Amino acid sequence: MTFIVEVDRLKEVFRQTIVTQSRRAENSAEHSWHFALMVIVLAEHSNHPALDVLRILKMVLIHDLVEIDAGDTFAYDTRQMADQHAREAKAADRIFGLLPADQAAEFRALWDEFEERLTPEARFAAACDRFHPMLLNCLTDGHAWRKHGVTQDRVLARNAHVAEGSQALWEYAVRMIDAAVAAGHLAPRAGGDAARSPA
Repeated sequence: MTFIVEVDRLKEVFRQTIVTQSRRAENSAEHSWHFALMVIVLAEHSNHPALDVLRILKMVLIHDLVEIDAGDTFAYDTRQMADQHAREAKAADRIFGLLPADQAAEFRALWDEFEERLTPEARFAAACDRFHPMLLNCLTDGHAWRKHGVTQDRVLARNAHVAEGSQALWEYAVRMIDAAVAAGHLAPRAGGDAARSPA
């Protein structure tokens, strides 16, 4: 029960992406929920069709709990990204440590599996995790991209490993990104017009 009460705090961790209707900041619990539904709906498009979907869902639902302590790290903030894993691993020790020992070990192993991206399940989970904020940015006129001056080349480089989990999802993402550039919601390079657009 201590763990269950503690993880409610994820609803108060806000991300750079915004939701599509009210255009308020998305919180990490909402991200996890939407991301979990994506896994269920899109699993047939994985590069490895015989996935353990329940295992992926467990990874998805616990992966961002570390943000309760570590906060959300914006994907294009190179300074914060430098020690992200260390901060999050420390948070994983504390938060999963609230569970009985057997569950704490299981949850930490699932979190590590997601981070390492060595199994088909982890690679598909990571693909959906990276796809989700790209989708929200495309649906909100590039809100976070424009706010932070992110460019097409950086988006492509940051998210290329989506293809490791789902080539089909990556091809869809590339088309989405191309459309965002064409619409002026994402600059094709540093200094492009889209990067100077107001947030």
